[in-house]
Amino acid sequence: MKILFYIFVTTTLLLARYEANPSEACEAFNNLKHTKNTNQIILDTSKSYTILKSHKGQKLILLKDVTPAQRWVDESCFDQSKTKTSLSMEKELARLEKEMKIALGSDNKKKNVVQSKVTKEMKTPLSMEEELARLEKDMGKTLRPNHKNISVPKQNILALSWHNAFCETHRNKKECKRGFGSLIRSKSHEEQFVLHGLWPQPRKNVYCNVDKALIYADKNRRWRDLPCLALDDKVEDILEKVMPGYASELHKHEWIKHGTCSGTDVNTYYTKAISLLKQFNNSSIAAFFKASRGKRVTLTQIKKIAQKEFGKGTAKSIAIQCKGGLITEVWLQLGSGSEDLATLLKKGKKLYSRCKSGRIDKAGFGR
Repeated sequence: MKILFYIFVTTTLLLARYEANPSEACEAFNNLKHTKNTNQIILDTSKSYTILKSHKGQKLILLKDVTPAQRWVDESCFDQSKTKTSLSMEKELARLEKEMKIALGSDNKKKNVVQSKVTKEMKTPLSMEEELARLEKDMGKTLRPNHKNISVPKQNILALSWHNAFCETHRNKKECKRGFGSLIRSKSHEEQFVLHGLWPQPRKNVYCNVDKALIYADKNRRWRDLPCLALDDKVEDILEKVMPGYASELHKHEWIKHGTCSGTDVNTYYTKAISLLKQFNNSSIAAFFKASRGKRVTLTQIKKIAQKEFGKGTAKSIAIQCKGGLITEVWLQLGSGSEDLATLLKKGKKLYSRCKSGRIDKAGFGR
């Protein structure tokens, strides 16, 4: 499986990265939403640009001597008939051989097999759709862990982040960048909880039917190297809004490590997590956090509100996580057999909380 993984990564990179001349003098934006264009960059139709990937009708391109170097443009800006590969076959094969030496050590037999397969693919390239379809079939469990053989866990922990506090302690994270617009209008995730993850219990229940190469990449936080998830467009759109960590590929990590042990497919897994998050954000606990920004609160206060909101026996299943005196997350121990948050909390086991109190952070740094 490790050999196939390296074939997949290398071939995908070859097919995904190419150069093209723009057919229009389009703006090159910093983000997908096209709200910022640092230095007002306009594409030159007489030049070719390296295209890194396509996503939702847009292309991510690489610019030289510009910061940030990676920019987003509409797909219509490029004429696909002018594309050409950006790396020579010889250079790419040499790079792959270097990767194989690291991955396979002194096993020359395996290296020769991989080299012959990749060389053949380079000489007779398929379309990206055909190549990915073939590789997905070959890799089987690596790309799509067999959730049908995994039983649905009886207990889960729903981890919800207070994004303001997370960014206060992780200022360099991509999802924590704040533009000038944030000073005028607050973002929704600055006033409510966001999704961290839904974790099947017990805690050791992770990486179910996941290939060792992917586990290694995940544990080394190489989340961009993890396979893209087969998310429905609607689910993915919502997930981008309720999980700011999506910008750092958190959704891939959460699925590989925890979702593969949920006994469901990726869309069901995230649809459930999104629904539970929405129910919590509509609760009096979320309202209490919003109203208490800048103040110090206790776990006892939160539990009392939970008892009143969700019913008797639910307070035991709630814990808070703190860092630097700030409440960073709320954890909920949930049972199974229902889609209702209150019912799941009643079925949840007791959850111990080391943190007993903390300040609820406002949006922005140092506040």
